[in-house]
Amino acid sequence: MYKIGMIGSAADVLCFLPLGYSVLEAEGAESAATVLKNAVKSGEYAILFITEELAVLIEDEIARYKDLALPAITVIPGRAGSKGTGLAKIKRAVERAVGADILK
Repeated sequence: MYKIGMIGSAADVLCFLPLGYSVLEAEGAESAATVLKNAVKSGEYAILFITEELAVLIEDEIARYKDLALPAITVIPGRAGSKGTGLAKIKRAVERAVGADILK
């Protein structure tokens, strides 16, 4: 059975542990890229959520996996709140899939 993983700083992702999600702690770009690469390579995850703060630091690494069927990599706000990065990525993905911006 596949897992759901949360990538972010300990303060951002530890709250997901009681929900049964795998918590993958990362601090900084290098750590986040390594954690993401290892999670994808393991083949254990259907979904990987990554906090906006880290996602903006490793956009190129995330882009490498965008065409894979699994895992789905989704950007979520951290504890500081949304910076709009996650919504922008979802809008681009929907536009690519549908051919038009339906989330205006």
